[in-house]
Amino acid sequence: MAVEEKRSWIMLVVAVVSYAAYLCSVLSGPEGLPLERAPYAAALLWSVGLAIVVTIAANIAVAAASGEEGAAKDQRDREIHRFGEYVGQSFVVIGAVSALCLAMADAAPFWIANAVYLAFVLSSLLSSTVKLVSYRLGFHPW
Repeated sequence: MAVEEKRSWIMLVVAVVSYAAYLCSVLSGPEGLPLERAPYAAALLWSVGLAIVVTIAANIAVAAASGEEGAAKDQRDREIHRFGEYVGQSFVVIGAVSALCLAMADAAPFWIANAVYLAFVLSSLLSSTVKLVSYRLGFHPW
């Protein structure tokens, strides 16, 4: 398995686990409190911060375990990475537009922050999935 493929797996797993932990934290908040008043900021910051740290640590571990192979990227790796990022960025745009619409509708900050976070998670999932499919089924540039 290529190092870049391993990195895609890391991003996919970390995104799913960190978002699931965030959702569990927020949804298990105080009973009787409306969801938009649930304390979410600390859980959101911890979720994002830990996801970043775990991703960096896992990528370092993969690169160290790979040795010389970890430093080498060929043209195919670069094209798959670029294609995956281009496809994944669509959800960042969708999330930004959603947050903008929520802000104009005077939605609670809870919903705006969660729309942005969900967009980032979906972007990461889509990008990683496209990369993994490209590695497994083949990548044919247009």
